[in-house]
Formats: sequence, structure tokens, C-alpha cells
Amino acid sequence: MNTFLGGKESHVEAGELELMRSTEEEKQQQVTNVTEFRAFHQAEAEQQLRHLQQVARERGNTFEALMEAAKSCSLGSISHALYEVGGEYRRNM
Repeated sequence: MNTFLGGKESHVEAGELELMRSTEEEKQQQVTNVTEFRAFHQAEAEQQLRHLQQVARERGNTFEALMEAAKSCSLGSISHALYEVGGEYRRNM
């Protein structure tokens, strides 16, 4: 979370910030939405993900392929497809 205030009074602290939390019903609705989205776009998603992986392997411009994939693929599917090509970043702690 970014609590930088900036400006002339950057020495002022932000204080306590209240975070909004989703209800269990909202969480389950989002899971349902993603499941239905993935089922509806399943056939085209597979093709888009393969194309995205090919562009990434060839070190091409992935932006266009990402934008097309986002029309029929979930963020998780896109991330997983790219992890298969380039690996997953793990920060050393």
C-alpha cells in the first residue's frame, strides 16, 4: 500500500487507514464469475495462450498478444502460460 503524501507537508504521517474487505458472498460471486468466463471462452483461450507463449519464446512484442489474450483468458491463465515460458520470479529473502 502506498501511503506517500508528497507535497510540502510530506513529513505528515498518513495515520491509520481502514482497508475494505470483501464479504464471503462477494468472494464466491467473483469465483463464480471467473469460472463462467473461463468456461465460455475455453476454446479460444487455449489458442490465445499458445500464441502468447510463442510470441514470448520468440522474444516478440508481447503487448499485443497480451491484449488479445485478455479478451478470452483470466489473469491466472495468462500468468501461468507465461510462467511456463520464462519461469516465475521468486524474490530471495
